[in-house]
Amino acid sequence: MSQESRTGTAMENLSPSAGSSAPSASSRATRKLSARRRAEVVAVLLFSGGPIFESSIPLSVFGIDRQDAGVPRYRLLVCAGEDGPLRTTGGLELSAPYGLEALSRAGTVVVPAWRSISQPPPPEALDALRRAHEEGARIIGLCTGAFVLAAAGLLDGRPATTHWMYAPTLAKRYPSVHVDPRELFVDDGDVLTSAGTAAGIDLCLHVVRTDHGAEAANALARRLVVPPRRSDWPSSQRHLDRSLPEEIGGDPLAEVVAWALEHLHEQFDVEALAARAYMSRRTFDRRFRSLTGSAPLQWLITQRVLQAQRLLETSDFSVDEVAGRCGFRSPVALRGHFRRQLGSSPASYRAAYRARRPQDDPERPPAPAEHLPPRRGTPPQLLTVPGKPDSDVYAPRVPEQSRMDGTDGVIRGRLRAERIARGRNPAMPGPRDRPLG
Repeated sequence: MSQESRTGTAMENLSPSAGSSAPSASSRATRKLSARRRAEVVAVLLFSGGPIFESSIPLSVFGIDRQDAGVPRYRLLVCAGEDGPLRTTGGLELSAPYGLEALSRAGTVVVPAWRSISQPPPPEALDALRRAHEEGARIIGLCTGAFVLAAAGLLDGRPATTHWMYAPTLAKRYPSVHVDPRELFVDDGDVLTSAGTAAGIDLCLHVVRTDHGAEAANALARRLVVPPRRSDWPSSQRHLDRSLPEEIGGDPLAEVVAWALEHLHEQFDVEALAARAYMSRRTFDRRFRSLTGSAPLQWLITQRVLQAQRLLETSDFSVDEVAGRCGFRSPVALRGHFRRQLGSSPASYRAAYRARRPQDDPERPPAPAEHLPPRRGTPPQLLTVPGKPDSDVYAPRVPEQSRMDGTDGVIRGRLRAERIARGRNPAMPGPRDRPLG
């Protein structure tokens, strides 16, 4: 990762984070900062209706003087992207001290969030962002702020990320943007984007690290009590998910998608899905991509990897059995796709997951009986509602016979659940296993 400092009035082209992004930005021409802009000035562009947590992240990172802790000081300008007062979540009202005109002084412009992915941002704000970018400013979109950057045309032809739940919508609405929901953040030189809420902190720390080096970023991370670089975590700790846009719920393809999700344990291909939709393969590909922003083959592979990920976490099936239960033709195919999607082998992923969440952890709440993995030979059946995140709708349906499996683990889980129901030894919920962004 580049840790070059930028000083004076020229803003150098930034090298991407090797651990957090895709294509290199080195091919982009070095962009000089306009003489009226200053590299140390950071403008945060706020809109009415934006979530207060995301909005506060750049204010905390760039707006507080922490020179006593070894963190170089930025000059913060909080700007209103539209007429105020600005209302945030919870009904709070904010009054920004600056307007769009203040963006002309900033070397970095941060859009921490946008109120609704279905609404277009104000044209005046988009013009100000384009002008800032043309004059060499670094533009940053946190979480749904990526939609504002995309609406301004600043993400065309670039890699980008956003919250995984909104990534398909971003890809569908702006097909020229290369959306990767698996990344915590993407640094493409003069335009940067991050995933969900916590990933905004990761990206802001990355900016400090790029500007002033690892020591300054680590000092700031200590003050914020957060990991210095979550992008350096093992790939097996990353979160992978793939939701579908809400619009697909009323489309005829929704039935085909629901069928595919319920039969992931069977071996079928995209041709079979096209046949179920009574479409040619070419028409099906085009229609599926227009709805989801993803090619059907890639979507199907991702869903099979997701199912394998769940089985590795919740069952003791061997990797070969997991491959069969997820519709892969061979364990070799599972390993290849799993490594490409999550950066590790299935066995390594399971080992890392169990090291973080030991099975015999006394503080871990027992799994409900209906979420126990089915016995060998009983394929999992998935309940799915198109348009809802996978984490909300995937619930294995297990026959009663398999729930009566007499293994020691099941018996211990039942006894623990009964003790909790009687008010004895209540278990506290454990920490989240993976970063959610």
